[in-house]
Amino acid sequence: MRSTHEERLKIHVRWMIRRDMREVLDVEAEAFEFPWSDEDFTRCLRQRSCIGMVAESGDSVVAFMIYELHRSRLHVLNFAVARSHRRLGVGTRMMEKLVGKLTPERRNRIVLEVRETNLPAQLFFRSLGFRAISVLKDFYQDTTEDAYLMHYVSLAAAGVEAMPRRMAG
Repeated sequence: MRSTHEERLKIHVRWMIRRDMREVLDVEAEAFEFPWSDEDFTRCLRQRSCIGMVAESGDSVVAFMIYELHRSRLHVLNFAVARSHRRLGVGTRMMEKLVGKLTPERRNRIVLEVRETNLPAQLFFRSLGFRAISVLKDFYQDTTEDAYLMHYVSLAAAGVEAMPRRMAG
């Protein structure tokens, strides 16, 4: 059940376009101690396997996500919600959109890394069904901080994987 505040908050999730970058960079700078630069975003998004999404409220970008397509998984590289729009369901809506892209036959899981000190993000992803599966030592270039590798496996995909495979005949 959505809260009344969430119902009033009209959010539109769509593909990121070039003119979103100024607002995306603002959200990024507000969210992270070591933010990506404009060049980091550009380098990433020039790759065919890299996809950007934004969440708009009114005419403003209030959240973004960058993810990478792999053969059997989606890899979230960067994700942030503007401080003014946190805990209103914006991040959850974006992650639901990403989960909706999973299929049992092909990409059946989502992976991402979270800083060991970023407890709010860890709790957020855990609330959506993500689980920490390993610690990545000294993962970040800007610090010696470790990261938790977290993953989400869709229930449909998990069910398919658990079923025994039968040979024809």
